[in-house]
Amino acid sequence: MTNSKLTWTSRRARAAAGILGLALASLPGCGGGAEEAAATAPDLILDSGDLAVARDTSMTDAVILTGTLQPYRVTEVRAQVPGTLAALRADRGDAVRAGQTLADLNAAGITSAAEAARVGLAASEAGEALARKQLDSARRLYERGALSAIELQSAQAGYDAAAGQLAGARAQLAAAAEAAGHVLVAAPFDGRVSTRDVNLGEAVNPGQTLFTVVDARILELAGEVTVQTAARLRPGARVTFAVDGYPDEQFAGEVARVEPVADEATRRVGVYLRVPNQSGRLLGGVFATGRVDVGAAQTGVTVPASAVRGSGDSLYVWLVQAGAPARRVVTVLQRDDAAALVQLRGVSAGDTVIVSPGNVTEGTRLQIAKQPASAGGQP
Repeated sequence: MTNSKLTWTSRRARAAAGILGLALASLPGCGGGAEEAAATAPDLILDSGDLAVARDTSMTDAVILTGTLQPYRVTEVRAQVPGTLAALRADRGDAVRAGQTLADLNAAGITSAAEAARVGLAASEAGEALARKQLDSARRLYERGALSAIELQSAQAGYDAAAGQLAGARAQLAAAAEAAGHVLVAAPFDGRVSTRDVNLGEAVNPGQTLFTVVDARILELAGEVTVQTAARLRPGARVTFAVDGYPDEQFAGEVARVEPVADEATRRVGVYLRVPNQSGRLLGGVFATGRVDVGAAQTGVTVPASAVRGSGDSLYVWLVQAGAPARRVVTVLQRDDAAALVQLRGVSAGDTVIVSPGNVTEGTRLQIAKQPASAGGQP
């Protein structure tokens, strides 16, 4: 009986030892099979989102700018003279014409000064007229020998003084009248009142903002582009706008101007796009995307822009060839920033390119989990 128990125990020990041996063999570094599996494991597993197939497509070279559409003309109407707001003749949202009165200021001292200047001018005109007559009379008497040269010179001096006083009175009246004219606050151009910053009866000082008037018949989008992109833009080039709130519409405009100098800090160039808004359908302050086609449509090999790596003249893509990455130098022919696509020289239609991730090098072992679609969304 004892021998039977020993035999069974020995068998169980041998079986346990065998199982332990298998387990140890499966651990890293404890068996040749594990080493072989590690040697053949891929460095990078890619699916369809990481790859794209280059294909021939027609594309127009385009520049995209995004930003907020703002009225082309915006003016803060400020008080030019001190006074009290006596009347409000326009409010937020009102349409106004150039020169239309927006508000009246009560500025008694300024209006009184203007009236006094008018009275002073009238007196100076009368004095100058009298001095002229006296000078004419003195000249006739002098020619007849009835008046001495000194008396003629005195008459001339009297006239010169009266003429000087008249000129001074005219200048004083011009200044006083200009100040009095600012008692009526006028719209600078045709447009709409966007803000009113004062209330009836409020005391105002020179330089204080009373209203803001905007002309929204033309809206402008301001943006910045690289120097290379700016070189492709010309004033008058056609722009297509996509505007928030109008998902099924496009609006036509043009490149208004391109700044002639790049910003020293950013090395970027300011660009301004305009869209007509005579109907007033578009509101200032809405977000828009402007697309400027800067070349004729061309057919060529297209890949996603994210597949192109490098900078300047050293651009390249990673192709997938025989399950491994292959570096291919390329030249960008056209860009469509809206579709995030580029046309290249150096890649053939049907080539598979890696669009992500970025940690790809020569010799990286790849595994394709799912085949990609063609660039541009076509299978």
